[in-house]
Amino acid sequence: MTAETDHDLTREPVAAHEPSPRSGSIALVLLVAAGLVAVAVGLMTLGRAQAQPYILGILAVLAMVGLFNLFAFAAGIIRFVDRNLDDPVMGRIADHAFDGLAVTDPRGHVVYSNAAYLTLTGAAGPQDVRPVERVFIGNPDVSEAVFRLLKAAREGKRQQEEVRISGHDGSQGRWLRMRVRPLGTGKRETRYAVWSIADITRDRERQEDVFQELQHAIEYLDHAPCGFFSVNPAGELAYVNATLANWLDYDLAEIGSGGLKLTDIVSGDGASLLTAIVAVPGEVKTEVFDIDLRMRTGKTMPVRLYHKLAFGADGAPGPSRTLVISRARDERSDPDRAAEVRFMRFFDHTPMAIATVDRGGNVVRANARYAKLGQALGLDSASKSIFRAVNSRDRHLLIAAINQAAENQADIAPVEVALEGSKERWGQFFVTPVDGGENDAEAAIVHMLETTERRALENQINQSQKMETVGQLAGGIAHDFNNVLSAIMMANDFLLNAHKPTDPSFQDIMQIKQNATRAATLVRQLLAFSRRQTLRPQVLDLGDALSDLAMLLRRLIGEKVKHETIHGRDLWPVKVDVSQFEQVIVNLAVNARDAMPDGGKLIIRTANVTAEEAARLAYKGMPAADYVRIEVADTGTGIPADIRDKIFEPFFSTKEVGKGTGLGLSTVYGIVKQTGGFIYVDSEPGQGTSFQIFLPRHHAEPEVQVEQPAPAVGASNGAAKEAGSTADAKPRTDLTGQGTILLVEDEEGLRALNARGLRSRGYTVVEAENGVEALEVLEEQSGGIDLVVSDVVMPEMDGPTLLKAMREKNPDIKFIFVSGYAEDAFEKSLPEGQQFDFLPKPFTLSQLVAAVKETIAKAG
Repeated sequence: MTAETDHDLTREPVAAHEPSPRSGSIALVLLVAAGLVAVAVGLMTLGRAQAQPYILGILAVLAMVGLFNLFAFAAGIIRFVDRNLDDPVMGRIADHAFDGLAVTDPRGHVVYSNAAYLTLTGAAGPQDVRPVERVFIGNPDVSEAVFRLLKAAREGKRQQEEVRISGHDGSQGRWLRMRVRPLGTGKRETRYAVWSIADITRDRERQEDVFQELQHAIEYLDHAPCGFFSVNPAGELAYVNATLANWLDYDLAEIGSGGLKLTDIVSGDGASLLTAIVAVPGEVKTEVFDIDLRMRTGKTMPVRLYHKLAFGADGAPGPSRTLVISRARDERSDPDRAAEVRFMRFFDHTPMAIATVDRGGNVVRANARYAKLGQALGLDSASKSIFRAVNSRDRHLLIAAINQAAENQADIAPVEVALEGSKERWGQFFVTPVDGGENDAEAAIVHMLETTERRALENQINQSQKMETVGQLAGGIAHDFNNVLSAIMMANDFLLNAHKPTDPSFQDIMQIKQNATRAATLVRQLLAFSRRQTLRPQVLDLGDALSDLAMLLRRLIGEKVKHETIHGRDLWPVKVDVSQFEQVIVNLAVNARDAMPDGGKLIIRTANVTAEEAARLAYKGMPAADYVRIEVADTGTGIPADIRDKIFEPFFSTKEVGKGTGLGLSTVYGIVKQTGGFIYVDSEPGQGTSFQIFLPRHHAEPEVQVEQPAPAVGASNGAAKEAGSTADAKPRTDLTGQGTILLVEDEEGLRALNARGLRSRGYTVVEAENGVEALEVLEEQSGGIDLVVSDVVMPEMDGPTLLKAMREKNPDIKFIFVSGYAEDAFEKSLPEGQQFDFLPKPFTLSQLVAAVKETIAKAG
């Protein structure tokens, strides 16, 4: 007895191989209903009392039937079945499927199986059906796969395995594909597993046949008498046959692992020919190239390539197919072909880009160097015009040269033009006509040699020579100006001593002094640029020096500009002149402030730069060594590219009239160079400016005592500062003294003023116009000379020569040199071991007498 209703199939699946009797019909239901209605109507005709026993009997019968059905349902005799299982279409699909299907419950019992499952598992009937693990128990080839399937079934996952079942009695085995999956996604459905088994022996046989055919094809290709390779769009070798690998002396397995690129096996720039093929969307192109391949040993072999390349609909290149024919035998067997090979090698390996063009400038043929140049310039691969390689502003020059060649004119002058591209590059074009008639496609041969590096070197040399020339001129002018300023400042000191502050003319005299001081400052800047100023270097910690400058910089740049100093860790020591280094930082900070009128940020960074890092920076002219870098960067308006190369030139300024002398950056340049360092600028308009200063690392020399500078030097440093302050370190120091001084100066007016000043402080002064006269005075002076104050540059006999001559007669004689040049300018001409003091011009009266008194007071 079976009751049918819509119910959950997972409650108890029905085995499809057991025929399910089709129970119940609508006619029987209607008949039962009609009988019950007829009985009810019949009983209504009877009286209530008469009908009551019949009604109770009928109810008892119905109750008994209902109670029996309840017990039968509880015992499993009656069950509710989904009517969909009786659907003839659904049932036939499962029962007659080609793949074996089976459903197992949580205990692993088969609750459903179709006919194909029985056949594949060798079951004699529905009662003999077994689950998969029992079918293949004891088979070592299948046990591991079955274990993985059972594990997936327990976990409610999907799993697939392909196994080979060995045949019995030597018969051919079978391949089976076994799958397992949950019955459904519900909690109860996942406890049931659906198994499928398919016989894929024939599919496997077809795959093996295809594989064997492929193996034969690869074997034929590998042992073909010509080479073959394929390159992917990234330029990597995707395939190389054994013949080509043998030619190139490479291991075939090594090439197959993807370790080689096209550029590894092509000599010179030949790879550019293969990658420069003009793209045509959707087309397949085959080009022929004669190039050299490079063997593993570095040797080359001439080959001819038949290069086939397919382009996609978007123009993107796909993998290439290339046939390689060796031409090495041609060199020995055929003289004509050998000549052709030699010519192609010359054509492709020349350092010049060569192309033949028609009258319109379209490239007909080109060598590998030209193809590489086009790629470097970023030219569109679809363009064949040689004019596209030239910048538009110079294009007319090359057009005119090719037009002359098309008219068969000889001796066409070379054309040097700017090349196209994002970077500035230059090339020189040599155009030669092709004498082949007017109908020939080729009108001219164009040789191009890139001259970018040569022009950069020429510009660098020209700039260096110009700076050196300007420096020499500036140094000469500074020397003459220093003599004039010395006389003005000395005479001004006499006037100040003769007038009281209450005198009406005192302010005018002070104005003269201030203007003379300003002029002296300009002269010092000229000397700094020409690298002829006197430096007193000392070992310095840049971190401490910049910290001392912080307060001054904040006052200079104002409140609108934010200042930040970032110190590097463990900075190496450097050897610089402290006051000059401070002037460098101050000048750069002031320039940065002027570049940020609306405010901004000034950042000073310091860091060590090793020799390896310096080599990677590749700054022009800076050798690889250890440096300390000082970066002064701002967020200002930046420097335009057209004036970036001029900023270090003297008297060049972009500021308004009266707001700058144009000597600030030239002074910075000179100080850094004289210190042995380097300075570079990086700037973009609107992006700010960064000055990179590299000072050489100082290596300490033990057991070397550094002499303290003489007070005369202190006087020179005082002159190098703002002399208008007139405030010496000790303004009330007694500068009077005694002794005989020989004053040697070719400028008569300056000599008279200096002598007058020294006499006013109690010294006896003997004057001489030049070195020869000074030697005569020394011979005539009976009382002896305590000190010689001599100019450096003089007619007949200069200062160093005078010092050497006097030391021969009197080794202990004391000397002070005064000069408008730097001490380093003449120190090399002195004999080694000579001692002297130096006082740079211009100087004040107090500086002169202080230097004289201190030098005389030294122990002999």
